[in-house]
Amino acid sequence: MPSSVHWTDQAVTDLASLDPPVARRIVAKVGQAAERPEHFFRRLAGAADYKLRVGDYRVLAALDQKARTILVERVGHQSDIYDR
Repeated sequence: MPSSVHWTDQAVTDLASLDPPVARRIVAKVGQAAERPEHFFRRLAGAADYKLRVGDYRVLAALDQKARTILVERVGHQSDIYDR
């Protein structure tokens, strides 16, 4: 059973600011990761959040493995996503 994916308002805003082909790749990768989040997401060092790598872009999310949910918090280029 796949995890349910929820997007924060900030994540939707971040996604809308990207080029459409990049945004589609990110949405597709998150959908694919919903099947097995533990395989695709890696824990951030020193934080409770997880990251998903999609080319040069990163998806920052909170995973709840018991409730099988993924809360996408931020989306952005690897050069500036961690500065926020």
